[in-house]
Amino acid sequence: MDISQEERLVFLIKEFQKDVDICKNIPLPADTEGKRRLLRSLMNLRLPMETPDSVLRIQDDYLSERLRERGTVELSDIPEIKDGLSVWQGDITTLAAEAIVNAANSQMLGCFVPMHGCIDNCIHSFAGVQLLAECHRQMNLLKKSFGAAYEQPTAKPMLTGAYNLPAKKVIHIVGPIIRGGLTSEAERELADCYSNTLKLCSDNGIKEAAFCCISTGVFRFPNARAAEIAVRTVTEWMYEHKGIVKRVVFNVFKDEDKDVYERLLQRIA
Repeated sequence: MDISQEERLVFLIKEFQKDVDICKNIPLPADTEGKRRLLRSLMNLRLPMETPDSVLRIQDDYLSERLRERGTVELSDIPEIKDGLSVWQGDITTLAAEAIVNAANSQMLGCFVPMHGCIDNCIHSFAGVQLLAECHRQMNLLKKSFGAAYEQPTAKPMLTGAYNLPAKKVIHIVGPIIRGGLTSEAERELADCYSNTLKLCSDNGIKEAAFCCISTGVFRFPNARAAEIAVRTVTEWMYEHKGIVKRVVFNVFKDEDKDVYERLLQRIA
């Protein structure tokens, strides 16, 4: 029997409240937006665990409808500036690319801060709980090899499914964190984030990738310098590996980032 989107929303809140002790007694908001915020917060706080198929089906139907409401963006909708390179200011969780890049933390378990505005939080929220579960499985396998204290190194990408996102894959990468000033080592690590991600694409037959602004924001890498490194590294890699990755989108959030990327790409156009 079909159920409404509002019924799906209420069902998921009640199911996920069972798994988050501190939220079990939070009353159900009266308005839809309040319910959506509570559900996303529960998904952010919920630890990786097995989820019954019946719950996953409702979640997938709910997220599918949310995507329909928000709209999907095709790569063909984004103009190329030069040799398959584009700048796009938009919501990366609506982009139907072969792969999108997530700026992850070293635990590779998403963002546990409810409703946080980081890209890691957004991607996990709209992909669904399966993404966190897969990241957890991959990290557990790595811990068996490298020890219980293992954390994902900077600039080492991890490939997962995208689940309820319109993208096919998500590439998770830990960028350098700036503490006390920018260093040449941090610049090298940021360049490695881009080149290692493109190599992973090459190894897995991925022809399209959309990069977020790795390490800016809470990781404190200066935006303009990060853009310079991103454009230079990607341009050089694509020149040296012609035809391997055919489309790269630099996905930006802020107007200032859009202006910087467009100016940099216009220089090589």
